[in-house]
Amino acid sequence: MTSRSDHEDLINSLPDVDDSTPLAAQVAEDAKRKISLRGMRHRKPARTRVITVSNQKGGVGKTTTAVNIAAALAAGGLRVLVIDNDPQGNASTALGIDHHAGTNSVYDALINDLPLTEVVQRCESVDGLFCAPATIDLSGAEIELVSLVARENRLRTAIEQLMEARRAEPFDYIIIDCPPSLGLLTINAFVAAEEVLIPIQCEYYALEGLSQLLKNVELIKAHLNSRLHVSTILLTMYDKRTNLSRQVADEVRQYFPIQTLETTIPRLVRISEAPSFGQTIITYDPSSTGALAYRMAAREMADRGMKETTHG
Repeated sequence: MTSRSDHEDLINSLPDVDDSTPLAAQVAEDAKRKISLRGMRHRKPARTRVITVSNQKGGVGKTTTAVNIAAALAAGGLRVLVIDNDPQGNASTALGIDHHAGTNSVYDALINDLPLTEVVQRCESVDGLFCAPATIDLSGAEIELVSLVARENRLRTAIEQLMEARRAEPFDYIIIDCPPSLGLLTINAFVAAEEVLIPIQCEYYALEGLSQLLKNVELIKAHLNSRLHVSTILLTMYDKRTNLSRQVADEVRQYFPIQTLETTIPRLVRISEAPSFGQTIITYDPSSTGALAYRMAAREMADRGMKETTHG
């Protein structure tokens, strides 16, 4: 078995390439990442980490991040559940999960008290990856939740019951994908989670709406879920060739130095086309720049999680 020091020696033996030759620099970076990630097995957190992936601004790579981080963690030997809490059902599609009308779904857990054990499906393409799918029924859940008792706590209760039922085989991570709006579905996700992962795109108006999202997190923390905190910020759609991407990245790191991951996710066609094949980039093109980036980001999250669950 190759040790970490052997990996470091291999990485150090690769020639240095600067950004004056972008293609060569990317090839060299990918080679280093492949070596670093070879045989990677993530350590299990001390307890289940429940993370909601949220950004009220659309088109930032929220669902893409949720499913690819989940797949990367599972590929590293962990047991991961994705809860598709978005009526569009894009996370379910990307994971190749059946979510046609009539399928047991998150809607049934929220509205009809169906146990999540009867909703969760296994993702065939990645061992250890599971999904609670969203169906079109979820689009009406915002209205139906209004009249229900403890309407903000429905998802948390369902997750707690699931964790109790799976004590023998607990999930290491539960990742909740949210709609790009602050309705009762998103509030349920915030109340159910301990951590918030915010994807931020490296484009104009990147921080638009972020201050409001942070205010909403603080409101939820003050009134409904004292454990909630923003643990992770991931920079997406990064293009190292442009000054704009670098400027946005620098600005985000300036304001959120602890939460922002070192790894950035590049803007790549392969990442966005993978869901049309019912796959994440991790299985669709495992050696691609995008897959390596998400695996590096997942490793950072897992390493941080060891500290969070130890001290939290």
